[in-house]
Amino acid sequence: MSRTFFGTDGIRGTVGQAPITPDFMLRLGHAVGQVLRRATPRPTVLIGKDTRISGYMLESSLEAGFASAGVDVLLSGPLPTPGVAYLTRALRLDLGVVISASHNPFSDNGVKFFSARGEKLPDEWEAAVEAELLEMPRWVDSAGLGKAKRLSDAGGRYIEFCKSTVPHSLSLRGMKLVIDGANGAGYHVAPDVFHELGAAVVTIGCQPDGLNINEGCGATAPQALVKAVAEHGADYGIALDGDADRLQMVDSRGRLYNGDELLYVLAADRLAQNWAVPGVVGTLMTNIAVELALARLGVGLVRAKVGDRYVLEELTARGWQLGGESSGHLLALDRHTTGDGIVSALQILQAVRSSGVTLAGLLEGVTLYPQTMINVRLREGSDWRLNAALATAREGAERELGEAGRVLIRASGTEPVLRVMVESRDAELGRHWAQHMASAAAAG
Repeated sequence: MSRTFFGTDGIRGTVGQAPITPDFMLRLGHAVGQVLRRATPRPTVLIGKDTRISGYMLESSLEAGFASAGVDVLLSGPLPTPGVAYLTRALRLDLGVVISASHNPFSDNGVKFFSARGEKLPDEWEAAVEAELLEMPRWVDSAGLGKAKRLSDAGGRYIEFCKSTVPHSLSLRGMKLVIDGANGAGYHVAPDVFHELGAAVVTIGCQPDGLNINEGCGATAPQALVKAVAEHGADYGIALDGDADRLQMVDSRGRLYNGDELLYVLAADRLAQNWAVPGVVGTLMTNIAVELALARLGVGLVRAKVGDRYVLEELTARGWQLGGESSGHLLALDRHTTGDGIVSALQILQAVRSSGVTLAGLLEGVTLYPQTMINVRLREGSDWRLNAALATAREGAERELGEAGRVLIRASGTEPVLRVMVESRDAELGRHWAQHMASAAAAG
């Protein structure tokens, strides 16, 4: 589908530049409202947001747009993206709306949507909204205008949901955790989830001021968590991103665990409990060491395009439950309809508690292959697929790496950049071939 406004995860951009402006958000709310009313005469939507200062402006504009189309609005205030997905489903609403730019800096913002089932919406729905944006507004009369009100205790409801995803017998007593909320949407709920399950909780990145979201903290800057875990003598550290759908973890020795490793732990834990794991979905970037480790457990890995949306599509098509990305987007569809950093962390801690083994112990024998990634800016009008020198270099790399590595070359979907990645058990060999292919790509 050709998109004008929607990307792979909603609409996103720089605040004050189209389309992240109040006038467009009013039009967007109106257009989405018109699409919703084709199925429901009087829809109700939930709007949640992260902690960016621009969230106030965009929230008001969307609210006005929905009201002008005859759509009622519930406002949750700051709430993790997966919390909006959960409440949309639990309250039998027609749509969930999240105002967030996830892991981006505060100067960006965006909007993404969830269906009544708490799931990402299909391309056809986005196409209908884009088509509606081209139409003239059709304002309802005064009697038909939508109403807006605050949803009481949205955070408390979501906290209870998170706790319900693990057995009632799970206790985190005796465990000390550092929670890094990225100064984002999870700042006021994530610490409470783990505290109420018995853990001693230390917080960092839980003092948002509207400008400091993801700034030197959270899942995209985990060194702050590594330092805090050491300073406080904690057992583990949990880092979320700005909208709390990503997860990175740290242990007491300062070892950082990414999404690939945590996905392996989820699969291995389910097998240990004699649950069926017919397969796991990763992405083109999933580390080959995890693929090989899963194979030793008798679990196959299927690679989707990069993006949790595509992981979800593959899981749904296959009827599987577990998938994720190295960035920390983890999907356990037997627990939630979307990626959830808090729920994923609970699943990992449950695996640690039930096995009596540390996280490092659960990953014994799984050593990630070093990855070298080089971005090459392409010349205007060039087609890297026709570059003979690059093809020759790639053949040489794949021949020398053999089964001890792999090559991935893909074009960026957002800028004229070619991403050259080499994954190799031998880090130096991987760097050599990545640089060689990047040079060939740049010359072409």
